Amino acid sequence: MELKLSSPQDCIGDFTYNFFWQHRGAKLNPTDIIPSQLGTSYSYEDVVEALKSGEDVHIKGDVGTRLGSSLGVDLVFFGGNGRELPEVGSIVVDGNAGSYLGMSMLSGALYVRGEVTEPLGNVVQVESDLEGYKKFVSITWLLHHPGEQKMHTLLTPNEFNDGELLLTDGIPRSTIAARCMKEATVHVKGDVGISAGILMRKGLVVIEGNADMNAAALLNGGTVVILGDAAEFLGVEMKRGVAFVKGNAKGYVGAKMTGGRIICRRTKPIPPVKEKKLEKGDLALLARFGVSGMLTLNYGRYEV
Repeated sequence: MELKLSSPQDCIGDFTYNFFWQHRGAKLNPTDIIPSQLGTSYSYEDVVEALKSGEDVHIKGDVGTRLGSSLGVDLVFFGGNGRELPEVGSIVVDGNAGSYLGMSMLSGALYVRGEVTEPLGNVVQVESDLEGYKKFVSITWLLHHPGEQKMHTLLTPNEFNDGELLLTDGIPRSTIAARCMKEATVHVKGDVGISAGILMRKGLVVIEGNADMNAAALLNGGTVVILGDAAEFLGVEMKRGVAFVKGNAKGYVGAKMTGGRIICRRTKPIPPVKEKKLEKGDLALLARFGVSGMLTLNYGRYEV
């Protein structure tokens, strides 16, 4: 499939259609024709279905934000199982790409000839097999497929270290490790954007910096560790797993939380979340990241 665009358009190849279940078509309908096409009249749905079938999509011109959002996800809202789709196609852009490239992306690849605006989504750049293009793959895909990591050489300074994905390039990313379902680790040296660890079921994310809003959102297992501060809505709609913030957590902690636990400096969570006594495992987690002795008195365990 090939599209030529006269101006950048958002949400191309966005499997969520800009979170269709929230706006119900007020922002975007899957059957809408993508504006500014030259010589074609493909809809947003046409592009997504082509990618699902394994077809590559080539775009001539610049694209806007959220290119390839949730690329490779078999979304539950649209009748899927929430897991990774195999053999999904790639998106190739002969131009520049806007911010939030590959938000919550699971599989496939994104190629961009021009510049990419930060922040990124759940992607990391690897050596490209397409000359003249930057290549990005899903962080979660790398965690899910450790045996295939050699096929995708990370650009320095990022590296795999004893099975751990270490991100040290300082590039801000949102939705880090989205939907991770394996006991794997991603370690970020620096700040992250929104929704770190969203929808994780297994694994560990360690952030040596601050996290933006919605960290550990919809967490359904695994552990998210933030060694700096966390913005609002930490653990929003959390179901299982553990979120730990060593620094300060801003307001609305545990909003709509139904399970799991949050360990952070004492705060006023959103009811029905309540503070409970720290247990042995909580103290071990605190000690692992440099909080012990009298310092533990500053922290609480928050559960429904």
